[in-house]
Amino acid sequence: MADYLLFRLYGPLAAWGVIAVGQERGSDTQPSKSAMIGLLAAALGIRRNEEERLAALAAGYGFAVRVESVGMLLRDYHTAQAPSASDMKKRPHRTRRDELLIPRHDLNTVLSSREYRCDALYTVALWALPDAPHSLAALATALAKPKFTLYLGRKSCPLALPVQAQVVTADHLAAALTQVSFHDEVILADSLKRDSSPTLHWEEGIEEHGLTALLTVTRRDQPLSRRRWQFRERRERRGYLLSITPPEG
Repeated sequence: MADYLLFRLYGPLAAWGVIAVGQERGSDTQPSKSAMIGLLAAALGIRRNEEERLAALAAGYGFAVRVESVGMLLRDYHTAQAPSASDMKKRPHRTRRDELLIPRHDLNTVLSSREYRCDALYTVALWALPDAPHSLAALATALAKPKFTLYLGRKSCPLALPVQAQVVTADHLAAALTQVSFHDEVILADSLKRDSSPTLHWEEGIEEHGLTALLTVTRRDQPLSRRRWQFRERRERRGYLLSITPPEG
């Protein structure tokens, strides 16, 4: 038997960053591990410059996500004004307003194409590794009362429903996903189009009883340094959850 932390992510908009090239800011169909580490860090009150605490969080947990609804793709042609780094030297700028106080003709216009997922729904599972810095119960408590606001990838993507984090004890991941239940099913039943065969993405190295893997992919989403914006590769299995009858009672 093992413990798993399970919670639900839903919002009108979500953005799960992939490798960005030039002006393109794409979104994957499901959350990356780095996004979930950021979510946990926000719930715990860990700031971006606390490198050691963030590294411990990234190395301390296994990660899986089931895509209940992939949602619809939205692409936004995005424009923003920003000063150059040289113009901001010796000029205090703690807020966005401070950045825009320089003369208008010194502002640069940044163009980008940004992708979002609309009305996507995910069930996230985490399990503690030997060096986990927090218990799963502590993470569940933090997600219920987060220190910082939780977002689905970008600050323009707030949550629409509580995450309902809960610790489930089960023989393996497949059993935990089968046993868990969320109170928002009535709300979502009539308004959300569910995928008929939800895909499951899980890290290598766990018991795969009840899981059918179709392929193994490499994702560069294991955080190394938030300050330098560095990530390392991570192996992920993709497939489906077999039908497992939950125990009675």
